[in-house]
Amino acid sequence: MSLSRHRLVGAALIAVALMTGGSKLSRLSDAEYAHYRALRVFMDDGQRKDYLKLKDPTERDQFLKDAGLWDKFYGLTDEQRQRVVDADVDLGFTRDMVYMAWGVPFERQRLTGREAQRSELFVYRFEIAKDGSAATVVGKHVDYKAVGQHQVELVVDDDIVTERKEKDHWE
Repeated sequence: MSLSRHRLVGAALIAVALMTGGSKLSRLSDAEYAHYRALRVFMDDGQRKDYLKLKDPTERDQFLKDAGLWDKFYGLTDEQRQRVVDADVDLGFTRDMVYMAWGVPFERQRLTGREAQRSELFVYRFEIAKDGSAATVVGKHVDYKAVGQHQVELVVDDDIVTERKEKDHWE
């Protein structure tokens, strides 16, 4: 994994802690934090709050099973789960794996003229902080303290990443 990908992971973890309230996250074990961080993209605000209110790991696991989310993460191989947790998105990732690793894309576009039945372009924008960490840009949010920008474009054919292009600027 490249240095920039490692930095993405750190920034993503900090962003999640800030969005969900760090005190409730601190009660999660490392394994629980990993699957919560991956699966939160499939939950609405109410579900995230309800999950974090649960005090027992067994209750939290059951919550994910009842919501139909458990198998999205634990149906992956050990290697795939680790790559999702590390935000190490690459060719062969499924749409769900990309979402678990990086969240919803900044922009999505339908692509035509490809061999696949359904092709999309996912555009992810990252802001680079002074410490070298990178955070995904969600919506129109821009951090004016950022010292750089990075963009990754993924072509997703029939729910599988088939192309990846990195740019050192936003387009």
